[in-house]
Amino acid sequence: MSEARPPRNSSSKTPGGRLERRFEYTLWQSRLMVLLAVIPSLIGALVLFVIASLDILSLVVEAWRHYLEGGSDVHHKSIVTNIIVAVDIYLIALVLMIFGIGVYKLFVSPIDPVEERSPSHPFNVQSLDQLKDKITRVVILAVIIEFFRAVVGIQFTSPLDAIYLALSVLALALTLYLMALVHTRLNRLPRPQQ
Repeated sequence: MSEARPPRNSSSKTPGGRLERRFEYTLWQSRLMVLLAVIPSLIGALVLFVIASLDILSLVVEAWRHYLEGGSDVHHKSIVTNIIVAVDIYLIALVLMIFGIGVYKLFVSPIDPVEERSPSHPFNVQSLDQLKDKITRVVILAVIIEFFRAVVGIQFTSPLDAIYLALSVLALALTLYLMALVHTRLNRLPRPQQ
């Protein structure tokens, strides 16, 4: 049984009521301004996916030439660094996708294929806080990837450098543990009924 709607105010038939309805309609349609953020973020994600994929393909071609055709010398450290950078670019592209799809879903219209997914799916957001949480987790992963890219090029000059590296890795591990702990607790909370 559906809920009965309260009757519209009788003032809706007056000129002031029509003006109010038009104004409210305009306010409601102004939510479409978020498309100015959604469309560029999805285009940006596409561009970043293409860039990262081309970077990986160029590494594959370079390794192919080196190992099978005796081409230019391949520096393993630079290959690892370039792959880490490509993964970082993919993660930033994912942030843009999660943002674009999440903002569209929250402000413009539900997306049926997303609604059919598990609530924990990255594109399935129910609130701005949940969108921020999902984006924050991916950004933290991107920062961790960037950290590992920087670590590849470290030259140890003293034992203290190794201790600093170990403490940094420990801090990152603790961060990941706390993120997983918070995520697990959030998933245990009851979901609001729709």
